[in-house]
Amino acid sequence: MFNRKNITRSLIACILLLTLNSCKKETKKQGVNDVQKKVYASEVIPFFDHWKLILGDGSNVGFANNFENKDFFYTTKENGTDWVVFKAPNAGDTHGTSNNTRTELAQAKKWYPKTANDKLTATLKVMNVSATGDARVAASHAVVVGQIHSADKHENEPLKIFYKKFPGHTKGSVFWHYEINTAGEDNAGRWDFSTAVWGNDFSVVGETANTYPDEPKEGIALGEEFSYEVEVKDGIMKLTFTSKGHETKTFTKNLIESEYTTKKDIPEQTQKLFVPIGQDGVERKDAYTDEGCFFKLGAYNQTNGKSPEVNKNWCSGAETHNGNVGKQYADGNYAEVWFKSASISVSETAVSNEGYFTKND
Repeated sequence: MFNRKNITRSLIACILLLTLNSCKKETKKQGVNDVQKKVYASEVIPFFDHWKLILGDGSNVGFANNFENKDFFYTTKENGTDWVVFKAPNAGDTHGTSNNTRTELAQAKKWYPKTANDKLTATLKVMNVSATGDARVAASHAVVVGQIHSADKHENEPLKIFYKKFPGHTKGSVFWHYEINTAGEDNAGRWDFSTAVWGNDFSVVGETANTYPDEPKEGIALGEEFSYEVEVKDGIMKLTFTSKGHETKTFTKNLIESEYTTKKDIPEQTQKLFVPIGQDGVERKDAYTDEGCFFKLGAYNQTNGKSPEVNKNWCSGAETHNGNVGKQYADGNYAEVWFKSASISVSETAVSNEGYFTKND
């Protein structure tokens, strides 16, 4: 006769054994799925051999292959797409002589506009601009997402690409600046001229510290993608801006022959913004002809904590929590820009830009 108790015990033992094996396999399977491979920025946009990375604490990381910093520079995935994140608080240690923090790539080589055949492209979206700042200050609530910078003499900037959005607005503005290469040895009279792409230009500000102008009708929202292409060839800079649902915009600017060589050439916009604060210089006749220039890309926060009494265009009087990065991030006092793709084309005549880094690091 069969022993029913023994059979029952054997069946229970088999079931338990099968269950345990199944659990082990499931646990192992889940563990494999849960461990995600770390993705570095240099894997998302494989062009980091061309750049040195400046972080929001003022440090120069150098060539940032297989590098991340969770405060300033890392990757994130959204809807299956990897993005490179650049963050910069309103205050902290800065690079060179700037008043503003940046997490930004700076090109390791420089080129000369007259003989250049160089190009930078990027697709990005701005995720945050400073929550505070004096609305009368043109730089408040703004971030620069791409540049051409001079490595020589005054180290001025023939191109800055801005995004700016006032608090309470859904849409912000994209615009670009040309800064004159000031004639003479004194650079104190330098000024920018601003051109709107979508929305307003730099000169549109609030009437008081806490009131804002009308929201731009053709603006770009936070989190909305747009692209830029910057090409410099034979002395001419060509800019192309594209974004889904917006008109494509193109601009050109001569970088080797100035249109601002006399006081009467100073534009009306500049007369209103810069001349009243003593920035009324004129430009060298040959502009940036003999200057080594280089590209920059990232988040160059234009909002800072300095008093507007110092400079009503560039000093925002924003909240900085005495430079505490965590507190600035917690209440929105920072700039954050995500890049999906980018590329750089460097001419054969480009040379080392090490002198710029030696001077400014």
